[in-house]
Parts: sequence; C-alpha cells; structure tokens
Amino acid sequence: MKFSASSQDYLEAILELSNRNEKIRSIDLSEKMEVTRASVNRAVGVLKELGYVTQVKYSEIILTDEGRRAAASVKIRHTTLKTFLTEILDVDPLIADIDACKMEHSVSLETLEKLRSYMDKKQNNH
Repeated sequence: MKFSASSQDYLEAILELSNRNEKIRSIDLSEKMEVTRASVNRAVGVLKELGYVTQVKYSEIILTDEGRRAAASVKIRHTTLKTFLTEILDVDPLIADIDACKMEHSVSLETLEKLRSYMDKKQNNH
C-alpha cells in the first residue's frame, strides 16, 4: 500500500465501525481512534483525496469499494500478525494487538504470505 500508516489505521477503524453501524460519523471515529475531531477531519480529507471514502460535509463517512478493499487488506495484515504473535509466539493478546498494529504497516507481502503458510502448516499438523 502506498499511503501512510495513519491513513491505514483510519481505514481499518472505519471498516470496523461500518461492520457495527450503518452510519459512521466523525465523532464515532474520533472516539474509536482517541483523537480530536479536527484530526479525524484531516484524515478523512486525505482518504477522500485517495478515493477511499466519501463524505458530504458534516455527514456520514462511507467507504468506497476501493476503500473497503484497502481496509480489508490492512485488517487481514493485522489479524495475521496478531494471530502469529499470540498463537505461535504466545505473546499476551494486548501486547500482540499493539505490536501487530505497528508491524502491519511495514511487513512485506512476501513475509506476510510466509507467515500465513507457516501458520497453516502448523495448524494442519495439530
């Protein structure tokens, strides 16, 4: 992905909120991300420019199809890394979640695929 770690975090948060709520407001995103509404407005502006979300001023935030695909990709990276850390390395789930969030932005596709393959083999052997 060719966009910032912060933008990826916002996309992932929007995806999670959209799975729970029909309408996502800036305040919802602000609370989830624990940031100011001004920060949310800036981030949403960047995501709009990238074509990942739409938002009419002071209205709900909606993922575009491209935004949904990008957010799902970030979520898969996070889930794969967190699962590896907790199930293979026995890292505490809270620490694993924090570390996975940091790692998801920089891990290569090759490494991610190798992790998935390793976990699949390990799972099939048990």
